[in-house]
Amino acid sequence: MEPNAADLVAELKVLRKGRGVFTTPLGIRVGPVLREVCGIPDNAENVEIRDRLAHVLEPLAKTLPDDLRIAVLAAFAMHEPARKPFYQERVHWAARELDRDDRTIRRRIDEGIEHVAHLALAGSREGGARPSPEGSWHTELLRVSLALDQERPEVFEFRRIVADADEIAELDLALTLTTTSATSGPVRESDLEVDVFHGGTLVRRAMESNDRVGLALRLAEPLRRGKTHDLALRFRAEFRHPHYVCVPRHPVDRFDLHVRFPAAPPSEIVRLDRVFQDDARDLGTRGDVVSPDGSGEVHLRFDHLAPGFAYGIRWSPAG
Repeated sequence: MEPNAADLVAELKVLRKGRGVFTTPLGIRVGPVLREVCGIPDNAENVEIRDRLAHVLEPLAKTLPDDLRIAVLAAFAMHEPARKPFYQERVHWAARELDRDDRTIRRRIDEGIEHVAHLALAGSREGGARPSPEGSWHTELLRVSLALDQERPEVFEFRRIVADADEIAELDLALTLTTTSATSGPVRESDLEVDVFHGGTLVRRAMESNDRVGLALRLAEPLRRGKTHDLALRFRAEFRHPHYVCVPRHPVDRFDLHVRFPAAPPSEIVRLDRVFQDDARDLGTRGDVVSPDGSGEVHLRFDHLAPGFAYGIRWSPAG
């Protein structure tokens, strides 16, 4: 059965009771919809459950207006100053922080949980972006340089990942191909060239859908929880649609995007911030208009990317 927002809201309201995400044992507070959305295995222990909850719920909460963000993070005890042993104490802390009464804060929490539930379900449906059953990791920093002034567009990706569980031996990466020309038929795996500069060995690549290529990068040795790892990749492909976005499967703390355009600049460049992937190519989806510098380049920064949503840039070709 397709999970629905009402069920997820009800489960999130159970999660906020007592010590929130620091309840022991935590598994009894996590319902089936929340487990599915956060990719929590049935045999997961307290620490892993807490990590997976945080890596899905925290980035979503941080997209909310300030008052809702503070209220929701306090409700779940995900904000360190608000890690009180009882839910009512956390409500009272947020009330003092926001200069509101407790009743208002409880309404803010309910409102924020409604938003988080809808965002979590939308993200999982759009991107299937849940932590893998065998382990979890997130990206601390993703730096991308996109060169559109080359004969064939090139993307250089530099990524620092953090292991959120022990024995992370393989990274599941993927690229949705806005590649090949519009007249060349269906996307094929061979339409994407991938080179690993450092950080592991590409051991598997396969079409996950009609336009998404899955990649598996095996590390030289497994990572322990909390350890970081740097990798560098290069992608080359023809662009079918004039946009480039990051749609993370795992949370991303920071995404730096540099794009170098050809000598004839686009007629318009639009920043895309937390939109659905299918909407990235829709001209009706608007964002801040940005201008290239004297070298024909733009630099954009995104923080706290939520899995399943798209972040990046769309441009209208010159003329």
